[in-house]
Amino acid sequence: MGIKNKSNNAVATVKVYQGYGHQHDLTVYGHVLEGSVAYSSTFSNSIWRNTLRLIRLFMVKPVPGVPVRLQWNAQQFHTTTETDGFFKFEWASAESVPAGWHGVSVDLLDAAGNVLVSGAGEVFVPHITQYAFISDIDDTVLISYSARPGKKLGVMFSKNPRSRKTFADIVRYYDLLALAHTEPDVPNPFFYVSSSEWNLYDDLHTFFEHNRLPNGAFLLSQIKRWYQLLSSGGTKHQTKLMRIARILHAFPKQRFVLLGDNSQSDPEIYTAIANKYPDNITAVYLRNIRPEKEPATRAMLARIESGEIECCVFNHTEEAMEHSRRIGLIG
Repeated sequence: MGIKNKSNNAVATVKVYQGYGHQHDLTVYGHVLEGSVAYSSTFSNSIWRNTLRLIRLFMVKPVPGVPVRLQWNAQQFHTTTETDGFFKFEWASAESVPAGWHGVSVDLLDAAGNVLVSGAGEVFVPHITQYAFISDIDDTVLISYSARPGKKLGVMFSKNPRSRKTFADIVRYYDLLALAHTEPDVPNPFFYVSSSEWNLYDDLHTFFEHNRLPNGAFLLSQIKRWYQLLSSGGTKHQTKLMRIARILHAFPKQRFVLLGDNSQSDPEIYTAIANKYPDNITAVYLRNIRPEKEPATRAMLARIESGEIECCVFNHTEEAMEHSRRIGLIG
């Protein structure tokens, strides 16, 4: 299994990410990684220390082909990790699950079915609300310079989750969206779908918590090794379309608003989603990160814009907020 230390003791980490679901149908993701993978919550302004921090996030060794077991109340489910150590559980809860966050446990088993190590996670069941939001992260919420590879890598290596910057007014805007046509104790759900790798999961959570952005489920891209670090965020974007489609399938009666940018492939992905699921999409918002792509971005959105789907290409968050007020999405 590749997870023994010199004392012949099992040493591995079962990392369970936040999942999501609705009443009975639930989904959770995770990885089995060799060794003890501890997340450091100590941050520094030193470029050298921040560089080492980032490299450590990619110094992982996935464990493929091992059995894992999901513990959910009185139910158990089994699967095997994929070639990159990834596992996914999709299951039907025997009991209806109320809205909120619910704990879940995943065990790594040996050949005899004994538990070697366990990991804990959470499943997010949204309240029934009028709207839900699917948002990109890089260059939509987090200033990432995806269109400028040199600048992007410089920021990645020199900053930490607490020193990275949001776009102006984005926190205020997302707070308004979270409370649009609902009450504070029943916020609208957010799903953050990104081309960033699962390696950055804890950093992204820290960034969102530090900036007090709405909590939500994260759906990220395939984990990478240290020698792939320089290509971070360059995952094939077709997989992002598939992740968004899974959310729509999980909540077939929900109306969604899509938020992204035109630094990479969001215009193409969101247009394809709106064409395939027109009854589920209320609006599409794209931050204009690359002005040279603005004509093409507007042309794509013009093909889906109708009385049922509103579209907005914006340079500054205030423009998106004004559009949302105009269409009655926020007050």
